[in-house]
Formats: sequence, structure tokens, C-alpha cells
Amino acid sequence: MSRIIGEALPSLPWRDRGNEPGAVWRYEGNPIVRGSQVPGIKTIYNSAAVPFENRFAGVFRCDTTSGMYTLYSGFSDDGFNWKISPEPIRFEGGLPFESGYDPRVCKVDGEYILTWCNSYEGCPTIGIAKTTDFVHFRMLENAFLPFNRNGVLFPRRINGQYVMLSRPSDNAHTRFGDIFLSHSNDLTYWGKHRLVMKTLPGGWQRMKIGAGPTPIETDEGWLLIYHGVMDTCNGFIYSFGAALLALDEPWKVIARNNACLLHPEMNYERVGDVPNVLFPCSCLADSATGRIAIYYGAADTCLGLAFTHIDAIIDHVRNN
Repeated sequence: MSRIIGEALPSLPWRDRGNEPGAVWRYEGNPIVRGSQVPGIKTIYNSAAVPFENRFAGVFRCDTTSGMYTLYSGFSDDGFNWKISPEPIRFEGGLPFESGYDPRVCKVDGEYILTWCNSYEGCPTIGIAKTTDFVHFRMLENAFLPFNRNGVLFPRRINGQYVMLSRPSDNAHTRFGDIFLSHSNDLTYWGKHRLVMKTLPGGWQRMKIGAGPTPIETDEGWLLIYHGVMDTCNGFIYSFGAALLALDEPWKVIARNNACLLHPEMNYERVGDVPNVLFPCSCLADSATGRIAIYYGAADTCLGLAFTHIDAIIDHVRNN
């Protein structure tokens, strides 16, 4: 039996497995969030959710009807039904906010820290901000030079330092990408960069990979859910899998998926602004039951929810 190290979440959104096979199964009510929920927004996808004051808070990637992308915050009592602010986040301090997408949120040392792909002088890099209420956000300095995406913090300091995963990239729809790890004492100056994982030839993660939700601490290592991309004659396909990283040296991989956990199958995953995309951005994990709820963007159009159990997903990683 594997064990999640962390807080119990008795209100974690959950549905028992239906007829869907595999270690991860979808919520039958997907998609749970659509762009039509917010005035002036056409699509909402790749978004982050965290426990907050006996309910849930989230930061959402929202694409406007004019084609711009930005970040909105929202709240939910049950993790299924979300009330999203009608106005975008207005960042305070730091650098001017141009645009942002693909947020992640985690709680470190009692602080809620937001990371996202930040447009800096038109180039993608990793933005960082802090919040106490998911209404006011104080922007810090960008973590890295352009070009970089998929900045994902670990939920606690490791050997006294903040640790972040990222994927160096380019200024286009990158056709390459491996996962790296960096350290910081203060969330401002980053260094001691280490390679974590490279792409694998011939399959669902052959072109590029990127970290997904905040890693989950378990008694067997850090559980990292990540996306992988394969190129085909008809475009890219985004699926997701998982890996186990060493607790004290998380640049060391203990085990890693060869077979993916979930790939685009449903209509809302295969048809949209960018077809055939599953993009996991956040998850909720209950240490009492081992249950895990995974939020993922579908076809760059809407937000879906899937479920797994810590034993099922770690068995899948170790056996595939």
C-alpha cells in the first residue's frame, strides 16, 4: 500500500470508477468548466485548483473572444462547480503583466504561490506571484530567462530550498522539450539546474514532455504527473503519464511510465481549438483515502476532471 504524505481532504471531489478501464478514469459530467461561464471569454482550460479555507480556489486560463489569453481566479465548494470572477486578475508590484497562461498553484510554508507561463516582452518565461485570498496577487520577478514553460513548484522546500520544474523551449509551438529542475533560496535567484527527464523515442512522449500538476509527496517518492506529445501526420497529440522522483534528490527518476495513463478519446478532448490535447495542470490528493482528482485542459477549449487512487497510479508507473 502506497501512502500520500500531506493533509486529509474529506471534501475532495470524487466519483468511483464506472466502466472505464485503466488506472485513471474520467468524470462522467465532463467538461466541468466552459468559456461560456464568463462574459467575454470563449474558452477556459489548463487551470489550477488548490484547497483553500474549507473549500477550493483556482486560477484559470481564459481566452477572450478577441483572441487574447489571461488569468482569472475562482472558487468552488465541491471542486466540481466553479464560480469564476467576471474580471481578470490584476497583479500588483513586480513587472508589468502582459498576458499569461497555463497556471499552477501550490502552498509552500503557508503561502499560496502561483506560477504561470508569463509573456515578457512577447517571449514566454515563468512568472511567479503570491496570494493570501485569491483576489489580490503580488507579482515577483520572473524565474528564468525566456524561453521557458511549464514552471511547477514542489509543495515544500527540499534541503532548505524552493525547487521548481520547467521546460526550456522556444518562442513557437516548440517541437522539443525535456524537464529540468532548478533551486532557489528566495524565489528570485534560481540555479543548480538539473536534468530530470528526456523524451523517449517512438511513442506518446517522443517529441516533448512537460511537468503537469504540483508533485504529490508519497512514501515512495514524489509522484509527478506530466504530459507528453507525439507528432503525427495530422498534428500533435497530447497525453499524460506519471513518474516517481526521489524525495531528497528529485532530479533522480525512480520509475517512469512507458504506457500513458490517459490519451484523447472523448469528443471534447479530440475536437476544439487545438484538437487531441489532454493537459493536466493540477490535482487534489487526500492523504486519508489515497484518492486523487486531476484537473486537465481538453482540446485547448474546456476543463475536465479525472480520478485515480495512489495505489493504482503508482502500480501503473512501476509496471509500465
